[in-house]
Amino acid sequence: MAHTTSDRTIHEGRNLKRFREMLGIKQDHLAFELGDDWNQQKVSVLEQRERIDTDILEQVSAILKIPVEAIRNFDEVQAINNISCNFSGNAVNNNGVNIQHIDPIDKILKLHEEKIALYERMLKEKDEMMGRLERLIGK
Repeated sequence: MAHTTSDRTIHEGRNLKRFREMLGIKQDHLAFELGDDWNQQKVSVLEQRERIDTDILEQVSAILKIPVEAIRNFDEVQAINNISCNFSGNAVNNNGVNIQHIDPIDKILKLHEEKIALYERMLKEKDEMMGRLERLIGK
């Protein structure tokens, strides 16, 4: 019997196929790694199964180097929802904090403007100090 998450059935075979494709592994290669009893057609049939036997799932997860739970519990709808809620444009929502992409050129220009403002403040303070010194000497 297939297990469900949020009123949706988890299809382990489809999840296996998605992870295999994301990793760029062909069915032929997975069949080769599983052993002599396996071929591309048998892997294709495996990926059509709603539920995969635990021992086969463990073998496949070891080959793909991903946890069994990832294949067993992956929910595409939740994954898409997570991505759409956490990524928008070039901003990433990281625990409620938006991190905007910062252009290095803009950052350099901002630092340059700050440096000029600091230099102008220093010149103004120097002029004020020179005026005070002239008044002190003049008295």
